[in-house]
Amino acid sequence: MDPVLDSRAGMSPEVLVVGKVNHHSIELSWEAVQEDRSGPTEKWTSFALEQMDPKTNKYGTIYLGYGSRHIAEDLEPCTSYQFRLRISRPDEECCLTPSISASTSNEPPYGRDLHQAVNCNDEEELNRVLQSGKVNVNVCDRHRYTPLMYASQKGFIRMVQKLIEHGADIHMKNGSGKDALMLACFSGYLDIVKHLRKSGATWQSQDMSGCTPLHWAVDGGNLSVIAYMIEDGCELDVRDTVSQCTPLMRVSALSGNTAVASLLVQAGADINVQDKDGKTPLMLAVVNHHEQLVKLLLDSGADRNVKNEFGSSLLEMAKASGKKNIINLLEGRQIV
Repeated sequence: MDPVLDSRAGMSPEVLVVGKVNHHSIELSWEAVQEDRSGPTEKWTSFALEQMDPKTNKYGTIYLGYGSRHIAEDLEPCTSYQFRLRISRPDEECCLTPSISASTSNEPPYGRDLHQAVNCNDEEELNRVLQSGKVNVNVCDRHRYTPLMYASQKGFIRMVQKLIEHGADIHMKNGSGKDALMLACFSGYLDIVKHLRKSGATWQSQDMSGCTPLHWAVDGGNLSVIAYMIEDGCELDVRDTVSQCTPLMRVSALSGNTAVASLLVQAGADINVQDKDGKTPLMLAVVNHHEQLVKLLLDSGADRNVKNEFGSSLLEMAKASGKKNIINLLEGRQIV
């Protein structure tokens, strides 16, 4: 039964507050309860932000967690939406805030035309829209991408140059926290990476997971971009904020790309760095069966005596997976 219809459910003292609004999103916040969060999450107060479906008049959850802010996205321009907050306390029945209404704004003039011109790499149309004087060059679409983000992701250098000339904000981020530089690094467009850097983009920017442009360049396997970043003084052992992984750890955990790993190691990346669970690049390479990367790390002096959080050695982990060649490498035998 929906607690709003349950006589046991009370109304919450917390209230929803509407923050920034544009044509595709509405920011909502609430005051989180002050409580001790040093213990297990089961003892924390949780929040479920719910949005009404205008077709069914039923609420659906769009956010569930322990935070105090959420941005409702992918909304229609100039449309009214209704929200409420369901609060579940560890020692009480759940309760609801009063529902509130909020409306998205009108779509900016020429905003759709600007995005279409960039996505089609149509420089003539881009010039026409920009010269109209009626367009916001930083207008976001429903995915919170700006025209500059799309141009950077797709490798349209002339578009990037033109947009920046007209005041595009290189520091804006999309829904996951990525900026234009991260998108260009992942896609491997060195000319755009260089232009964004020249225009003030920074290697220290982080997305919502704490990943930096170097993490994304490594994930994309783009050697020329990584080499330029190293030459430009980018920090090699920068960590994300979720797993405390460095770019070298990302290689070990995901792609196993030895060319990328070699470039990082030769530049001085720490091969024995540990993540939040104590795993090193070598350990991650072993458990993810990246045989050639295991060899590279061992040849580069990685500590083969490291153990995981459960006290298991690298050799024990390799034997558990049955990967004979990795077992041979760890035992110092020649691979046949």
